[in-house]
Amino acid sequence: MQSFNPLDMWHHMGWLDKGVVSLLVLMSIYSLWVMIDRFVVFSRAKRHSLAFVLALRDRMAKRDLNGALNLSKAEPQSPIAKVIFEALTEYRDGLDAIAKTGPDEVGEFDVVDAVNRAIDRVKEREVANMKKGLGGLGSISSAAPFIGLFGTVVGIINAFRSMASSGQGGLGAVSAGISEALVTTAAGLLVAIPAVMAYNYFTNTIEQFVVDMNDVSSELISYVLREGRER
Repeated sequence: MQSFNPLDMWHHMGWLDKGVVSLLVLMSIYSLWVMIDRFVVFSRAKRHSLAFVLALRDRMAKRDLNGALNLSKAEPQSPIAKVIFEALTEYRDGLDAIAKTGPDEVGEFDVVDAVNRAIDRVKEREVANMKKGLGGLGSISSAAPFIGLFGTVVGIINAFRSMASSGQGGLGAVSAGISEALVTTAAGLLVAIPAVMAYNYFTNTIEQFVVDMNDVSSELISYVLREGRER
């Protein structure tokens, strides 16, 4: 029985199959880099977000707006902290705008609407930042099996052409070439399976971040509305 030897198969591959395998290796390296990078970023963001939300609720319960602002701009900033910082800044500036009128006055200023716009603007930017690299990861998870299959089809074609040119028949004449060609399919699946699993995991993680940002933002809007009624 002949043992599986990847190095020996590599030497017997055609130039096109070698190109396919090389491309898949590059794709796997990129996938691994994105997985490590996003895992570190999301783990750090989860840890900092939890600590920030707990501290923010304490500041807001005491109506300490300046303390909440200082807390939200303190490094390291989590995505939720960046959203809240912009919202609180807009709220503070909105209160100043309400208290003042000038020659360029264009109408009544709605603080709640301004805070909502700030939240939406920053939230979209933070979600886009969290998705960095995931587009490539999704493309690799979809394309890698087909790239591997392409290498297999070309390898099988070459195996049958070699059998035809040599005049030798039977399965034994093409079995070695077919087994080498199937390596590219296996390589494509080996690249695609971790990529699609990581893509789904990170996508779900981002959705959870969005839910958390919406929850905290909703609490902040409720605070703004209560403050407006009391004023």
